[in-house]
Amino acid sequence: MCLAIPAQVVQKDGEKGYVNLGGARKEVMFTFTPEVEKGDWVLIHTGFALNVISEEDAEETLKLFDELGTIQDEMELENKNVEQ
Repeated sequence: MCLAIPAQVVQKDGEKGYVNLGGARKEVMFTFTPEVEKGDWVLIHTGFALNVISEEDAEETLKLFDELGTIQDEMELENKNVEQ
């Protein structure tokens, strides 16, 4: 399964730059999103910014990822309890 993750652009110099990805600074290429500017939100996949998205869409997507992580944690805890 391939996922693109929302991240906020913190620096851009030509086709290269950096995004804030969950608190981590990650180098990305803006080859497919040359119009992007500092402060924009983008979808990141394999080191490339694929699309510019709204802040609202980014927040909604990150909230869904958090919910999925919580559900997965609960399922793993239940599986451990069943095995014991």
